[in-house]
Amino acid sequence: MTTYDEAFETSRAALQEALPRRWAHVQAVGAKALAVGPKILSEPDADALAIAAILHDIGYAPSIVDTGFHPLDGARWLQRHGWDARIVNLVANHSCACLEADERDLRAELGEFPNEKTLITDALLYCDMTTGPDGQDFEIEERLAEIKSRYGPEHLVFRFISRAEPSLIDGVRTVQRELGHQPM
Repeated sequence: MTTYDEAFETSRAALQEALPRRWAHVQAVGAKALAVGPKILSEPDADALAIAAILHDIGYAPSIVDTGFHPLDGARWLQRHGWDARIVNLVANHSCACLEADERDLRAELGEFPNEKTLITDALLYCDMTTGPDGQDFEIEERLAEIKSRYGPEHLVFRFISRAEPSLIDGVRTVQRELGHQPM
């Protein structure tokens, strides 16, 4: 499997200059995964979590965008570039992506990438959904409110987040229980 450092450099090259705010978020999500993973996952799973975390938003990079749905675009790009299938699938399915795929009429396309639905998927969701757009730590409710505040109620991201909210909160709470509510 590819190392975290290789994944970091791949993500940095795609996002740092083109989308500096997204890059700040991704770096913080990756750092959180490095801290959380070893506390709740086996070593191979903790490594996969960290790699997926630093790559989870690579599909936002202008050079990678195809459909405009970043989990799918990122996963397809990673797959074309020979990344490990598990990493590709984690990126494709991060943070309830299947529900946003429904809003975008891309569920069949996202179905190309199996969702393992394990503690690692909850851990990736936790790292993403408790990290703000500038890399700040958020409680899940704050993060959901922040996302909704950027979009009007008619926007598909607002609709997706509203629909996904119970699952997102549940995933975060699962990881918090595993961590024993240990502070980061």
